[in-house]
Amino acid sequence: MAATVIDGKAFAANVREKVAGHVSRLKADHGITPGLAVVLVGEDPASEVYVRNKGKQTVEVGMASFEHKLDASTTQEELLALIDRLNNDPSVHGILCQLPVPDHIDGDTIINAIDPAKDVDGFHISNVGLLGTGQKSMVPCTPLGCLMMLRDHHGSLSGMDAVVIGRSNIVGKPMAQLLLGDSCTVTIAHSRTKDLPGTVRRADIVVAAVGRPEMVPGDWIKPGATVIDVGINRIPAPEKGEGKMKLVGDCDYASCAEVAGAITPVPGGVGPMTIACLLANTVTACCRANGLEEPEGLTA
Repeated sequence: MAATVIDGKAFAANVREKVAGHVSRLKADHGITPGLAVVLVGEDPASEVYVRNKGKQTVEVGMASFEHKLDASTTQEELLALIDRLNNDPSVHGILCQLPVPDHIDGDTIINAIDPAKDVDGFHISNVGLLGTGQKSMVPCTPLGCLMMLRDHHGSLSGMDAVVIGRSNIVGKPMAQLLLGDSCTVTIAHSRTKDLPGTVRRADIVVAAVGRPEMVPGDWIKPGATVIDVGINRIPAPEKGEGKMKLVGDCDYASCAEVAGAITPVPGGVGPMTIACLLANTVTACCRANGLEEPEGLTA
């Protein structure tokens, strides 16, 4: 029996619809428009596309979008001064500095200069600590999207065995915290894990976030397990013609889909959820800043 395909595109559209509804209620009932500020330093082509998409989707759900595109030669002091202004601007509820930043700027210093209450990426050390201790925080967008899809598919995750492959600060570690928060038994596996195939085979839920194309084959997957593939890797696709590329995940989709109970495709799985959750986080931050009830179903 083939796996159920978890359609991230459709799920993200549903999340954006919920966000748009909440935004229109905030405007109608309280005269408040949630605002998201995105800061881009330099001209990384992938970042430019991403920032453009963020701006477009922010406006589509009725929020205010503030884009700050800075030259690659911008100093760290100038960037910190901009973040300080945004921290103190009441019309801005969410601040995101697109990573990577140029080499002469320290990314951690920038992230930790953002007001934790406006840190919609969930990367500030205060938010990391709050998440780790089970308190109310801003949650990183990609793991939040994964959690939403898992909850939607399973209902309760309580007691399930989850393996997260990858220990990054952006996905692996916060994903493990969120799964613990939903009462899973969680293992974080990585390149040094002694018996990686055996560890993964135990899992009812596998979240692959290592950034290595098609690393996880189907015979690592327990029959009926749910596979969430966070990887987005470009690899050559000679079958499409010379010099052509295609996107693949960290799991070998064809073999994993034969064994899994449910799986996210790449592209069209976790990817679309990241921006949808960024918008959800901005609405959540706006509600918290104004002492209003948080949007249901859009938080961890």
